[in-house]
Amino acid sequence: MNERILNVRVGQPVEDNLERAAAVMGALDHGEDTPPYFAVGFESTGQMLAVFTPKRWELLASLRQGGSMTIAELARRLGRNYKNVHSDVVKLTKWLAVEKDVQGRIFAPYSEIIVDVRLPEAVAA
Repeated sequence: MNERILNVRVGQPVEDNLERAAAVMGALDHGEDTPPYFAVGFESTGQMLAVFTPKRWELLASLRQGGSMTIAELARRLGRNYKNVHSDVVKLTKWLAVEKDVQGRIFAPYSEIIVDVRLPEAVAA
């Protein structure tokens, strides 16, 4: 399986993402092969924690261990209510952490999720 990494970035300035995109575009213009880069960004840690809750981390771990499955099967494995698991899957799909295969089964496509939190600038005393 293709080793994909999801980068979850908190507090990253938009300019950093624009610089990354410009570098990739330049490399592609020169015929260079660039590795895929998957990322989602949040303005604050609170926003990130509202999406990546402890229950959703458990859900992702279960998908990584069990492979692709239906939401009903995932809910049974987790011992959780189907409706709540479905809601979590919808949210995680919007944030790229979960995908559906051609049979409509869900899976966690990443071998690793890296969370990078940039702390606010310190105020001089």
